[in-house]
Amino acid sequence: MITLLEQMNVWHWLALGLVLLLLELLGTAGYLLWLGVSALLVGAILFFLPLGWEMQWLTFAVFCLFTTWLWWRYQHKQDKAGDEKRSLNQRSEQLIGQTCVLDNDFPLGQGRLQLGDTTWTAKSESNIPAGTLVEVIRVEGIVVIIQEKVSQ
Repeated sequence: MITLLEQMNVWHWLALGLVLLLLELLGTAGYLLWLGVSALLVGAILFFLPLGWEMQWLTFAVFCLFTTWLWWRYQHKQDKAGDEKRSLNQRSEQLIGQTCVLDNDFPLGQGRLQLGDTTWTAKSESNIPAGTLVEVIRVEGIVVIIQEKVSQ
């Protein structure tokens, strides 16, 4: 086994890197991507700088850990930013911007409003006559805040 490890050269590392990247294409969700990149980096370093087999494998391990950590850190920031903007499975957030025509006069303050197939408790800062197009401008808990939609 040691003789196999001692025989690793530039071409072995490049081949290992390419094989890992090809296996990544089969759908391993990024697990082999950074290992493949690390193997290619070790091959590139070995092309310019001769290293013993111990140092080659140590460099490979360090690159694997470092590239995986960098990707995790980047993805973690992206996920947090995405969570702030998402409205999937948050029905109240999906209501913002929806419009409907009032069937009845809507009083100043609180009343009921039909949006789609659901009746919601709604608030308005003014009296709105029936037949007016209104828009949901924000949601406070389970109460939608509406205003008369200004046509553009």
